[in-house]
Amino acid sequence: MDWSGWATYGVVATVLLTAILVGAQLAGLTRLDIPLMLGTFFVEDPDRARFYGLFVHLGVGQFFALFYGAAFSELSQTGWVLGGLFGLVHAAVALTLLVPLVPSIHPRMASERAGPDSDATLEPPGVLALNYGWGTPLVTVIAHIAYGAVLGLMLQAS
Repeated sequence: MDWSGWATYGVVATVLLTAILVGAQLAGLTRLDIPLMLGTFFVEDPDRARFYGLFVHLGVGQFFALFYGAAFSELSQTGWVLGGLFGLVHAAVALTLLVPLVPSIHPRMASERAGPDSDATLEPPGVLALNYGWGTPLVTVIAHIAYGAVLGLMLQAS
């Protein structure tokens, strides 16, 4: 496996993915705020949560980059198209499994069944994270394809 590439380009790909998501949020295409979502696992204050959540997201991105690198090595091939396809699968798993499960473990996020008495800070993402806006699934797919394409382009298959 390309260890030096993984260490470097995992960070690059995650920063790109995060920049796409934050840019889309600033443009009003989505209200999904991954650093806030992750950071509020640890602290309640939104500003501090975003700071901590950014570093958690970078770590999670490195973790997934490890899997991408292992898959490229196992297949003995790489490339931006293959990486982009991996990113598409990654986005599908994130939108259909990972993000919808967050309310079940997040201490500050309401569940879909939470009533008006809930004191949760964050609303649940809902199916395909659509509670955060109609553009959320599209932006998420684009960001993950870009993430995978960078890794596919930059990592070497061994």
